[in-house]
Amino acid sequence: MTLGRIAFLGSGETSLAGGRIFEALARLIPGPLRVAILETPAGFELNASLVANRVAEFLQTRLQNYKPIIDLIPARKQGTAFSPDNPKILQPLLQANLIFMGPGSPTYTVRQLRGTLAWEIIRARHRQGATLVFASAATISVGAWVLPVYEIYKVGEDVHAKEGLNLFSDFGMDVSFVPHWNNAEGGIDLDTSRCFMGLERFEQWHQLLPAENIIIGLDEHSGIIMDCDKGVCDVHGVSSVTIMKNKSMQIYPAGANFSLSELGNCTVPGPVENGIRPEVWAMMNNISSAEVNPPDTVLTLLEQRKQARVNKDFAESDRLRDQIVALGWIVQDSKEGQKLIKS
Repeated sequence: MTLGRIAFLGSGETSLAGGRIFEALARLIPGPLRVAILETPAGFELNASLVANRVAEFLQTRLQNYKPIIDLIPARKQGTAFSPDNPKILQPLLQANLIFMGPGSPTYTVRQLRGTLAWEIIRARHRQGATLVFASAATISVGAWVLPVYEIYKVGEDVHAKEGLNLFSDFGMDVSFVPHWNNAEGGIDLDTSRCFMGLERFEQWHQLLPAENIIIGLDEHSGIIMDCDKGVCDVHGVSSVTIMKNKSMQIYPAGANFSLSELGNCTVPGPVENGIRPEVWAMMNNISSAEVNPPDTVLTLLEQRKQARVNKDFAESDRLRDQIVALGWIVQDSKEGQKLIKS
């Protein structure tokens, strides 16, 4: 089993720094690049699809050299047609090799994803090698403990902590994440660092967490890429990443790297351990046999390529071949003609 990489961004998933992180990840993913963007974190907003679509448009342009196939997953709210338990809308997740979640509400994300089919597929795909990318609210939600930003900063509730999706419990690790670590929107009059909490409220929140919990603070337009197989974390972006543990603080600037063991002893889980349902693995196994026949789109492109070769327009032939590859099929030329093979 080869675990996929996991990237965390402090902010700026559609910024220059964010684009460079996505490109660094895409470079390491064997094609075709299939991206799934979950709408869950912003699912409570009326324009949830627009929030996700902005990221999709950015990636379509930024990663154009990789000819990405990008799907929006409208898994917005349990108990609706757009439920994270609806297998029909989750279908693209089964083949995605880069899965992204971003802005919204951390606590809403946890409520809607905990124990759902969507969350189990994401964890299972990671164990099959898919890359996971989390930014902003989603970064907070996947930790062991959630900083309830909206509730405290916007609504005025007392400082408190809530349990997160705890992705790293699968690996025996106890970590939480705080993006927007160095936020300075409040200027000189208001401390908005530590994800708008300010140092005083952040320390109150920190005191509520178990002593063994390790906090990863991500500066804005900065992030880390974790390589679980190599056991290394690389720092990217314009600023730094802060690791808080055992009452100590270590800062790693962009360009630095550190051992994954700094975040705890990472143990690789077995494929059916840690609560992933057997039917999820069955879905994974069935997806490869579900697309034995090329879709009409691919067949149309193949016919156009055949005509281009007849016309000796080899530049057009190569362009169409690349389009077919991007859709998940390989073209083989032989004396008998063109042959399609599922990549």
